[in-house]
Amino acid sequence: MSLEALESDADSGQDVSEFNWDDYLEESGALSVPHHAFKHVDQGLETGLTPGMKLEVCVRTESESVYWVATIITTCGQLLLLRYEGYQDDRRADFWCDIMTADLHPIGWSKQQGRMMKPPEGVREKHQDWEALLEKALAESCSVPASLLEGAQRGCNPIDLLSPGLNVELVDHQDAGVVWSAVIEKNIGGRLRLRYAGTDGLPENQSITWVFYLDPLLHLSGWAQEHNCTLRPPAALLPLRTEPEWEEVKKSISSQEQDSSISEEFYRDRSAITPHCFTEGMKLEAVDPAAPFTISPATVAKVFNEQFFLVLMDDMRDEAQKEGGAHSFLCHRDSPGIFPTQWSLKNGVKLSPPPGFQGQDFDWADYLKQCEAEAAPQQCFPPDPSDQCIKESMMLEAVNPICPENIHVATVTKVKGQHMWIRLEGLKQAMPEIIVHTDSMDIFPVSWCETNGYPLLHPCKPRVEKQRKVAVVQPEKHRVPSKDSSPDTTKQHMNSSQAEMGQANGKYCCPKIYFNHRCFSGPYLNKGRIAELPQCVGPGNCVLVLKEVLTLLINSAYKPSRVLRELQLDQEGRWQGHGETLKAKYKGKSYRATVEIVRTADQVADFCRKTCIKLECCPNLFGPRMVLEHCSENCSVLTKTKYTYYYGKKKSRRVGRPPGGHSNLEGGVKRRGRRRKRRKQLFVHKKRRSSASVDNTPAGSPQGSGDEEDLDEDDSLSEDTGSEMQDELMDDSEYSEKKSQPPTPSPSPPETPRPTRRRRKARSPSCSDDENRPPSPKSPRTEVPQKLCLDSSPLEWSVTDVVRFIRTTDCAPLARIFMDQEIDGQALLLLNLPTVQECMDLKLGPAIKLCHHIERVKLAFYQQFAS
Repeated sequence: MSLEALESDADSGQDVSEFNWDDYLEESGALSVPHHAFKHVDQGLETGLTPGMKLEVCVRTESESVYWVATIITTCGQLLLLRYEGYQDDRRADFWCDIMTADLHPIGWSKQQGRMMKPPEGVREKHQDWEALLEKALAESCSVPASLLEGAQRGCNPIDLLSPGLNVELVDHQDAGVVWSAVIEKNIGGRLRLRYAGTDGLPENQSITWVFYLDPLLHLSGWAQEHNCTLRPPAALLPLRTEPEWEEVKKSISSQEQDSSISEEFYRDRSAITPHCFTEGMKLEAVDPAAPFTISPATVAKVFNEQFFLVLMDDMRDEAQKEGGAHSFLCHRDSPGIFPTQWSLKNGVKLSPPPGFQGQDFDWADYLKQCEAEAAPQQCFPPDPSDQCIKESMMLEAVNPICPENIHVATVTKVKGQHMWIRLEGLKQAMPEIIVHTDSMDIFPVSWCETNGYPLLHPCKPRVEKQRKVAVVQPEKHRVPSKDSSPDTTKQHMNSSQAEMGQANGKYCCPKIYFNHRCFSGPYLNKGRIAELPQCVGPGNCVLVLKEVLTLLINSAYKPSRVLRELQLDQEGRWQGHGETLKAKYKGKSYRATVEIVRTADQVADFCRKTCIKLECCPNLFGPRMVLEHCSENCSVLTKTKYTYYYGKKKSRRVGRPPGGHSNLEGGVKRRGRRRKRRKQLFVHKKRRSSASVDNTPAGSPQGSGDEEDLDEDDSLSEDTGSEMQDELMDDSEYSEKKSQPPTPSPSPPETPRPTRRRRKARSPSCSDDENRPPSPKSPRTEVPQKLCLDSSPLEWSVTDVVRFIRTTDCAPLARIFMDQEIDGQALLLLNLPTVQECMDLKLGPAIKLCHHIERVKLAFYQQFAS
């Protein structure tokens, strides 16, 4: 296929249907290339501040404005983890600060400004002679550069400095001594769209070029003059203007002033170019960057200096037969796409003979003799790395070399040394596999385009056959937002993405979202699992960051499907954000629901707070604000059963504990019982274990492991209580076999009818509640456990009281679990065997033993306090 044909089809394969990387990887069974393989992407997010650097910071614990020396321990974007000088290896007093808002200065600033320097109280207690400590710290030469803490560069990474409209200079791709100016039109995550100077009004395929900001041929304005380079437009542009017109453009370029304020930051991440040892006339194997589909013989045509040389693709045809002249390109020692002779043979890769080669098989020995040339020695090339994390069949995003404006879904088909062969997806007509270096700056991790608001070309996604094998109940309220995926809507979304891509680093960039695990976790979320989450997620695209945050929260729940239900988008709710499908797995089954996620940074804080309120946890549990010690909501005094009074949803006709009492739940409990009774026939023939796994299953859905279901609005969860320690601790199926309950006097505690729900557990005497039921012919009475006398009602027990009781039993080692999960007396009375096994990760034996003591407490409660 000719290059012209490839160019005509380069952008014709776009499929406007909705594309989701997670779903695509899951359906294809492929893995993504690890994010750390893309070093050029990570470098663009660094601010220049590194661990070990020292600075002066305002001491927040002092009433007066004093400063002290601190060392950077860790960096996370624009956040710094600092440790005051004098704490040595003691990290208990480490603290985080935002470089954009904190009062930070380079070493020596306080002395210059006449400010007082005084250590915090903890340092004064450790070091009586803290003045000597200060003198030693000020004498050290590891201060943060002043440019990183002051002015426009404060907290900025190199990518942020390259704004549209900035003039840059680009070294010619065929001559290291020739430079031409260009202006940045777009900055997409460090990938720059440049327009050559003097090409306004000319066709874009000649006037536009794309480079990554770390490209060694890219420089700031004024670089050519400093290095005595010639200002001349690329050869392809020369015929498009007259010589006087180019001279006028050259004069305007020469008058441009270099922006010295960003020079240091711009070149900071550049790797020094290693000197080469190539000489003119040496032969090698190379990939033509203009058509990177094959490896062919090439020649070092010219050596410019110790850094750069020119490689010419061999062409043995007559001059008249050559199309468009010989292909040549500028190289340095570590340039991608150049190999020693015999590399293809040693790696089992086909070597394409040069055009016009006469002969059956290509042989390097014969070819060198024919050309009277020598091969470039092995030491001229960099060694191949021993470790390689990119493997065949992995997926990534890659630039189309024929149409650099397009970025495609790509699959790795082969890896040889530092090079790999990738197949671009989303093309109307197939293109040969592309040969790229593993460190190429034209490849990106999955979701890079989405993060930076740039359209990704992807393949048409056919209907996956496996959908026929799963139980999917798609309620009408989910089909409404799913119209997003219609071609018109998606096309409109793509157009808006293109229009907004220049603002992707601002309006749509979500700040870091912190998990403040010390805050109250509410009734749905497991505090222990919350503590195991990463400290923060982000920054990045709002939709991606918030989707990851919600996914982590769902997986941290006692019952993930219950949390997914709470987050599910209501049909009546006002649509203000972006609909995302989230998944939850529970008891071997998968559930899906559409969740609304905001798209802009100014909505993130409010979204996080409202989501916390939905989950009945502390409004500061997660969000852009990090809680250091004490939460502003004073949530530490709350427990799972008391929380609803302060932050609960207070929905009408919702079963849950009322504020501060237990007297008005009788009707609610009976109503719930009636609802379960209506569902009785659905599960009456199920086995005990299978029925316990359908708590989130819509009525009428087939049962089975691995089924994937949507959360239906008629799901039993819609009537669950507001407290997870109520609905999560009781399986829906247990209600299906519940017998008639004894009348309960009013006012009645919420747990009064609950023990009758454990009827099926009577096979284990330690877990039986039959002592509290009237005798039944179908239900023989079991032996009464040893009587327990309680000094106070379990309804009034705090978490400490529960832990104290557990420690008096032979289950004392389990007391830590009750403490970590904040189980108070009311929650204790709701525990049953399945819940204990699942939420506490206990095996059957210890779980039965623990339930025995819980049942003793329940029995004593009913005998002593129920009436």
